[in-house]
Amino acid sequence: MKATDTAANAAPKLSVVIPMYNEEAVLPLLVARLRPVLDGIGCTYEVVAVDDGSRDDTAAIVHMMRASWPQLRLVRLRRNSGHQAALTAGLHRSRGDYVASIDADLQDPPETIAEMLAKAEEEDLDIVYGVRGDRTTDTWFKRNTAGIYYGLMRRIVGKKVPSGAGDFRLLSRSMVDALKGLPEKTPVYRLIVPWLGFPSGEVTYTREKRAAGESKYPLSKMLKLTVDSIISFTAAPLRIAIWLGAVGVLACLVGIVTTLIAYANGHTVAGWTSLFLVVLLFGATQLLCLGLLGEYVGRIYQAVQGRPAFYIGYDSAEENGPVQLGDVLSDSADSEDLDGIGRRQPVSH
Repeated sequence: MKATDTAANAAPKLSVVIPMYNEEAVLPLLVARLRPVLDGIGCTYEVVAVDDGSRDDTAAIVHMMRASWPQLRLVRLRRNSGHQAALTAGLHRSRGDYVASIDADLQDPPETIAEMLAKAEEEDLDIVYGVRGDRTTDTWFKRNTAGIYYGLMRRIVGKKVPSGAGDFRLLSRSMVDALKGLPEKTPVYRLIVPWLGFPSGEVTYTREKRAAGESKYPLSKMLKLTVDSIISFTAAPLRIAIWLGAVGVLACLVGIVTTLIAYANGHTVAGWTSLFLVVLLFGATQLLCLGLLGEYVGRIYQAVQGRPAFYIGYDSAEENGPVQLGDVLSDSADSEDLDGIGRRQPVSH
């Protein structure tokens, strides 16, 4: 093997993982800010752009940018698998001694990565969280629901979950290897990372507005993340059924005693309306408990199936592999024709 090949295959000091889904509008702005930061750190690095089955030209644009930025690497998933799955794919494919994860929307400033790396090296930390010191750019609803979410997560995991820390963090190689060894197919890193208990620190930053494009985290996805966070990490919701059952038994005992006293005093026990409401309440409670139980059983079923949470269709670090970028983009396209690097061409009629 030539010396140049050995140097090219050597593990970099830093890997930056960026999950992407339909981010073609923000990509030029992202590169314009991220590349000077990484070039100025003074260490070897790679940027792992994980395209989560985008339906726009995200993959094609990243592929073209690689011609002028050799440290840029494209990993494309076969289909849209979700933000956490794309993040998992990037972490598993990264090679750096330290791995930073950041979203492509530039709400988390890339300049903070240098500060994270310096803090991790100086204090010998395995985790450095990017903590939002100011959320004024978020709506009132999002700020308050985020506060409720992190408060709930600290009750589940413990006080190790930093308030205002999302998926903008830096991990050491030993921490990444620990995450890769976990059996979970769909880990929620906001909980798993602090739960492992590795030495950690925080870097505070000011959250900015999205640079371009649309938010990929609407209310439905935020609710899904909350449900995944709770159900994938604790069986506490199942215990709700026990407490609801206990309350129901006590209520029934009180009702029986009240009815007997009224009967002994010669009073007619009225209450068709109240009886209907009680039956409705208990029926809804039973359905709620069955729904919780079904959610856990469904996840057990998925775990038994053993299906991967994502499937890698293309990795630019493996150019000689059997699957090429044009093939992957062709598989995910609808009716558009694609050129050699995946750019959509108008369909002729």
